[in-house]
Amino acid sequence: MARLIRRYTGRVRANHWIVAFLFLCAGLTGLAIFHPVFWPFTALFGGGQWTKSLHPFFGLAMVLGFVFLFFQVWRDNFWRREDSDWMRRAPKLLRGHEEDMPPVGKYNAGQKGVFWLFTTCLLVLLVTGFVFWQPWFAPAFPIVLRRIAVLLHAFAAAILILGVIVHVYAAIWVRGSVHAMTRGEVSSAWARRHHPLWYREMGGEK
Repeated sequence: MARLIRRYTGRVRANHWIVAFLFLCAGLTGLAIFHPVFWPFTALFGGGQWTKSLHPFFGLAMVLGFVFLFFQVWRDNFWRREDSDWMRRAPKLLRGHEEDMPPVGKYNAGQKGVFWLFTTCLLVLLVTGFVFWQPWFAPAFPIVLRRIAVLLHAFAAAILILGVIVHVYAAIWVRGSVHAMTRGEVSSAWARRHHPLWYREMGGEK
């Protein structure tokens, strides 16, 4: 039987799925407010008024949840020299030549890029959201600043949604990734193949 290696603690996994659920709620309510074509999503949240009222609270809860997740994984997402090499060879990975990729730690450069993209987008969403949050904070800011905040908010939300799509696709594409975030463990063979430097750190091959 293959040896299993702990990749994510129960706290990290629970935090991840809570943030994912809140992202779904914030995303659906935000899209419903953003354009009439998405207005049917309001039926999921009790109607238009409830959707408008709940959206900022979903967003705030999502950011707070991500803050806890951030401090649990940020150290493993520092950029290293091998990450730059990984990015240069990324086209080979997309063509299916994983054997040509340099060894990586717990996260590869693509995963690190997505992590910092999420961090940046959520920070922009948090700040801009407060600027035009009616009726609580918006009156304190000039109308020009509020309009700019709306544009930045929409842009950051679009980038975040695209980032999540890439994140989900990659998790499905790399077999075993979803299992790692649901069960918390991966096989030693999976770790040795996809994250050899991390595998060695966890007591694998010397």
